[in-house]
Amino acid sequence: MLRYVIQRLLMMIPTLLVISALVFVIIQLPPGDYLESHIAELQSQGESVDQEKIAFLRHHYGLDKPLYQQYIYWLVGMLQGDFGYSFEYDLPVSDVVGDRLLLTVLVSVFTIIFTWLIAFPIGLYSATHQYSWGDYGLTLLGFIGLATPNFLLALVMLYLANVWFGTSIGGLMDARYIDQPWSWGKFVSILEHLWIPVIVIGTAGTAGMIRRLRANLLDELQKQYVVTGRAKGLPPFKLLTKYPLRMALNFFIADIGSLLPSVISGAEVTAVVLSLPTTGPMLLGALQSQDMYLAGSFLMFLATLTVIGVLLSDLALAVLDPRIRLQGGNP
Repeated sequence: MLRYVIQRLLMMIPTLLVISALVFVIIQLPPGDYLESHIAELQSQGESVDQEKIAFLRHHYGLDKPLYQQYIYWLVGMLQGDFGYSFEYDLPVSDVVGDRLLLTVLVSVFTIIFTWLIAFPIGLYSATHQYSWGDYGLTLLGFIGLATPNFLLALVMLYLANVWFGTSIGGLMDARYIDQPWSWGKFVSILEHLWIPVIVIGTAGTAGMIRRLRANLLDELQKQYVVTGRAKGLPPFKLLTKYPLRMALNFFIADIGSLLPSVISGAEVTAVVLSLPTTGPMLLGALQSQDMYLAGSFLMFLATLTVIGVLLSDLALAVLDPRIRLQGGNP
């Protein structure tokens, strides 16, 4: 096991290097850079452009150098903990992310908890009561959840929250707490606004998880070891939880690879509709404005979380399911 972990950790280094090169190339594909876009925007508004300042910024951040030198400068800076400077926000990247990262983690963690609390009991019930009226009703709700776009559900929930509860869910807190230090009142305000994005973002994930858990569990319940355990008189609940449910959870564990980056990136489109101050809209804005250091550093952070998540999911699968081995050959 230790040898396998060391090998995977060593493989992460060239993987992340290749990803960093691809990220840098993709960000540089659109013509021009942030400073050129900024100049064009100022000129379209009839404002003057300080060419000396533009030249200074271009030289200071290495934008006048060849692309390979810009890439090396960016990569070495990240290895040293310097993620660069955000041109759009006029702040270091680490300062721009700041509270947005904390709020994104808060929304995502509550969404994951909501999804699992709803999906597990419903999936278990549907699988153990196949073709019952309850199964049909929950299946219908699941299909509706999968078919409803999150941004449409967000608009509906915005209207209902305002009409029924008198709460304006624009953002994650009341306006008076924006850009203010953390306090008990700010935390309570966030909790008051949090339930709408949690329900909206978690709906599609919950519906999909119910369908997958039901399908996997039904497949396990029809296998011979379950029939044998039932014939030996094992209690139904113990028989369900000890073997079939454990095997059906493989796909949950395999999702850890995508779960970690989703906790940080959040639901971008839903965040835009609900005006959430999370990292999703910030990343979209950085890509649109070619804010290369902000966009590139954030994409590399997501890639690192993905690689780590895949490693954790592989190790957890090996522990959870004895049928899975870390390498070929006999166990």
